[in-house]
Amino acid sequence: MTRLSVLDLAPISSGATARDALRNTVDLARRAEDAGYHRYWLAEHHLTPGVASSAPAVLIGAVAAATRRIRVGSGAVQLGHQTPLTVVEHFGTLDALHPGRIDLGLGRSGQRARELLATPPEPAGPRPAGPALTGSQPAGPPATEARTVRGLLIPPPFSFASLARHPLFALAGALLQQPGARTPDFAVQVDEIIALLAGRYRSDEGHEAHAQPGEGAEVELWVLGSSGGQSAQVAAERGLPFAANYHVSPATVLEAVESYRDAFKPSRDYPEPHVMVSADVLVAPTEEEARRVGEPYGLWVRSIRSGGGAVRYPSPEEAYAHEWTEEDQALVADRVDTRFAGTPEKVVEGLRVLKEATGADELLVTTITHDHADRVRSQDLLAEAWSDAGI
Repeated sequence: MTRLSVLDLAPISSGATARDALRNTVDLARRAEDAGYHRYWLAEHHLTPGVASSAPAVLIGAVAAATRRIRVGSGAVQLGHQTPLTVVEHFGTLDALHPGRIDLGLGRSGQRARELLATPPEPAGPRPAGPALTGSQPAGPPATEARTVRGLLIPPPFSFASLARHPLFALAGALLQQPGARTPDFAVQVDEIIALLAGRYRSDEGHEAHAQPGEGAEVELWVLGSSGGQSAQVAAERGLPFAANYHVSPATVLEAVESYRDAFKPSRDYPEPHVMVSADVLVAPTEEEARRVGEPYGLWVRSIRSGGGAVRYPSPEEAYAHEWTEEDQALVADRVDTRFAGTPEKVVEGLRVLKEATGADELLVTTITHDHADRVRSQDLLAEAWSDAGI
């Protein structure tokens, strides 16, 4: 059966605090383990009002200590903000404390941000806009550039170029790096991490370096990516598993997995390509309840796509009060249309389509709701329905 895993941002709901969010994360992880999920990954976000997962290595330690068997890892450590040695030492420490359970997912944030800043600005959002959002429900015809591939909706691409020019991006870059520091090429960073973990690091001058803890750690190394660009290529050329982000960039997920598979070179641990695909998911007992609980999702995505970072996750009542504009619609259309929300049977069928269209070996689901109980219920309902379906 295809493994299901969880990606958690430690979301902060309106009226709650980061402390509440972190306690909820630990609780959700325990419940994910009990429900049979394979991995529990923590994201990395900074200067974001509605996300408490800014220090994934620290949070991974707390989650691993509160669980017994489930693998725990990063989705992903952003290498634009840390050196390879720091990453290896952090995750080597985690592995020493929780041997054989730690995943190290790597992301390409720093280099990607520079590339976006070099791209001519475009209107944010997919063009043309997706379905109109009026009142509480998405409505109207699908975007004319959307397509369906093997049953999977592939929306028009979203342009992140204008988003990268928001002042918050520059501020985060300034605060996360020392003055004058510049992120090395992603491939170089990944190679240094591999070398440090294997105990064969050599500097250009021929000097050895041995990370303790870190050298010999049994961490499972992954690369995460949203397109068929460098992340997919780096994972493929080194024979590493690859996690493709349908939930972040649904328009490019097929490009990402195809590029990875085409370039894959067998390694000792992975003689064949190994792909995990992420998805936004919300499961409820009825369609009506799924619509009510899921109402804030579009408003939350709008806050991210506007450049100021995710707001504290709104309540359904707060979301109902929002009046949608055409600009709002363009910002969120691809994400709203590709969320798998509804009854257990409906969501399982959607995830089956995602698995078959992408050829995924594993699926990584992320669920955000205002009330923690709704997120727990969604996670439990999905696990039970997925097991029953035997996909």
